[in-house]
Amino acid sequence: MKRRDFLQQTAVATTLVGLGGLGLQSFKEDAKKITILHTNDVHSHIDPFSPEDGKYPNKGGVARRASLIENIKKENPNTLLFDAGDIFQGTPYFNYYGGELEFKLMSMLQYDAATLGNHDFDNGIDGLYAQLPHAKFDFLSANYDFKNTIMDTHTKPYKVFVKDGIKIGVFGLGIELHGLVEKNLYKETVYIDPVETTQDMTRILKDHEHCDLIICLSHLGYHYGKSTKISDLELAKSTKDIDLIIGGHTHTFLKKPTVIKNIEGKNMLINQVGCYGINLGRIDFYFDSFNNKSADGTSIIV
Repeated sequence: MKRRDFLQQTAVATTLVGLGGLGLQSFKEDAKKITILHTNDVHSHIDPFSPEDGKYPNKGGVARRASLIENIKKENPNTLLFDAGDIFQGTPYFNYYGGELEFKLMSMLQYDAATLGNHDFDNGIDGLYAQLPHAKFDFLSANYDFKNTIMDTHTKPYKVFVKDGIKIGVFGLGIELHGLVEKNLYKETVYIDPVETTQDMTRILKDHEHCDLIICLSHLGYHYGKSTKISDLELAKSTKDIDLIIGGHTHTFLKKPTVIKNIEGKNMLINQVGCYGINLGRIDFYFDSFNNKSADGTSIIV
C-alpha cells in the first residue's frame, strides 16, 4: 500500500476522546503515544477475498495485514497487536490443518496476545491444546476456569506490557459456551460471570499492578438489543477502570470506536472490526506528562 493511501485511510473516522472523565482535549504534540492494533473473528481466512466476491471483493488476507502492521510499527515502535477470538473455523485451511496455520501466521505477525472465542473449541479442547505449540503469544482468559481440563495452566487471566514507560494491563473474557458449543468439546471448562471477573481484573491491574492503561479482550459480543445477555456495551456500563474493550463474536463493523460512559460516568472505548480479517482496528492512546489520557481510533480496510 502506498504511504499516501495508508495515511488517508487511517485518517478516516478518527475521534479524539479524553479518557478518565477529562472530557475532549488534545495534548498530542508532546505526549507519549501507544498504538493498539487488533482483529477479531478472522475465522481461518488466510487469503484475500477474490475480486469477484459479491460482498468483500479483493479485501482481507494475512499478507496485506502483515504489511499494514509493519508500516504502523515503523511509524510507532510502541505498538501492541491483539485478537479477540474466533481465530478458527471458516475455510478449508482449518479443516485440513486444525488451526496450525492460523497460529503460525499470527506468530509471524507478532501478535502479543489473544483471547478465546467459541469457535476456537470446534476441534474440541484437545484440538485447541494440540495447536498451542504453534502460538508464540499468550492466550488471556480470565473467566474460563480450565483447572479440570487439559488447558489448565495454558492460559493467563491477564498480562502486563510496558511500552515507553507506560504500563498496559490486558485481560481476556470469553462468552458462555453452553448453548453455543457441544459440552463434549469444551468438557469441564467452567464459565465465570464476566462482570464479577472484570471487577477483579481491573482492581488487580489498577491497584496492584499500577497499570496506566487497561484493555479487555472480549468475545462477549457488542450488543444484543433488549436481551439480558451480557455484551460489551453492558459490561462497560457496569464496570470501571477499563479504557478499551476490544470486542468480537457479533461480527460488528464499527468505523470508529464507540465512546461510552462507565459506571462512574467516565469515558471509555469499545471497538470491533467485523470479521474475516477485512479490517484492522487501530487505537492511538496519548499520555501527557501527568499521565492524562486521550485516544483516537479507526478501522483500516485491509
